[in-house]
Amino acid sequence: MPLVRALRSQGYSVHLLTQYDDYIHRIEHEFDALYPLHIDRSGINPLRDLLTFANIFRILILVRPAVLLTFTIKPSIYGGVAGRVLGVQTISNITGLGAVFIKGGWLHWFVRRLYKHSLTGCRRVFFQNEDDRRLFIEDGLVRAELAGRVPGSGIDLTKFSIRRPLPRGSKKGFRFLLVARMLWDKGVGEFVDAARLLSQRYPDAEFCLLGFLDTQNPTAISREQMDEWAAEGIVKYLGVSDDVREEIEVADCVVLPSYREGVPRSLLEAAAMGRPIVTTDTTGCREVVDDGESGLLCKSKDADDLADKMERLFHMPVHELETMGRRGRKKMEREFDEKIVIERYLETIEEICG
Repeated sequence: MPLVRALRSQGYSVHLLTQYDDYIHRIEHEFDALYPLHIDRSGINPLRDLLTFANIFRILILVRPAVLLTFTIKPSIYGGVAGRVLGVQTISNITGLGAVFIKGGWLHWFVRRLYKHSLTGCRRVFFQNEDDRRLFIEDGLVRAELAGRVPGSGIDLTKFSIRRPLPRGSKKGFRFLLVARMLWDKGVGEFVDAARLLSQRYPDAEFCLLGFLDTQNPTAISREQMDEWAAEGIVKYLGVSDDVREEIEVADCVVLPSYREGVPRSLLEAAAMGRPIVTTDTTGCREVVDDGESGLLCKSKDADDLADKMERLFHMPVHELETMGRRGRKKMEREFDEKIVIERYLETIEEICG
């Protein structure tokens, strides 16, 4: 939304093509026009994907935009192909490579071919971390001169600020919080296993999960599984929130043991609010944390190591945790301010539109 507002303030007309959900009415006033996108976000049914491509193609013919901005995997692939065919200048944002690149196999090979075809005609391709950028260049999926870098989606440092210090001056009720869609690839299973280990030693500690149960994703955690964990009494599922600041504010540590990310927004928000972080030493996640300074990095898919890093933070004096949080805030100010993202988009769009 900050990018959309910046574009409109510069006199551009901004149209949105997106999948409609319960939140669409909250943002419709921010755009000059909206169009529904019919998309199976995580499925691999070729007929449905063909319909998605046709949907994008039709809207591009209708609108004839000066510039097409695409985000996430399928819109970037099919939007890039449609833009190339119709001669529409396209800026693609690779927000993360998802489960396909984690698991490999024939689908990995196929998606790489699609990326190569779709990105060939792009005016600029933005990557959210250096690992993904290097991978696409080395694999020949994008030319180096087209591959730019943005710090994730950026963070609004005014909205997400240190509104108060860490909530507890003692270890009673120390709260660990994971904010993400409830997917196995986000490391939710490892978080639960780590919570199971730590709760035996520290029964007053709290282990909370916040985020959508995303039934459309093949790595989604089922409602039944979540209910089973909750019944076990190890973790507390908080559901979803329209303002995650309220939950981050009462957390002592934010955890995300994800297998791979673009740059996880939940960690940007936590760091901006001065909360120490535990996350995996993997693509996208390691960019957010200076290990030992603003948080701790753990091994991927390793619940024991995750538990060890969480326990280390649990035993830290509060003033050391607050120092970590302040360092994280400073890192957000230096590297992840959303103004950086907006400026890079505006510069590229001005080059295109003259």
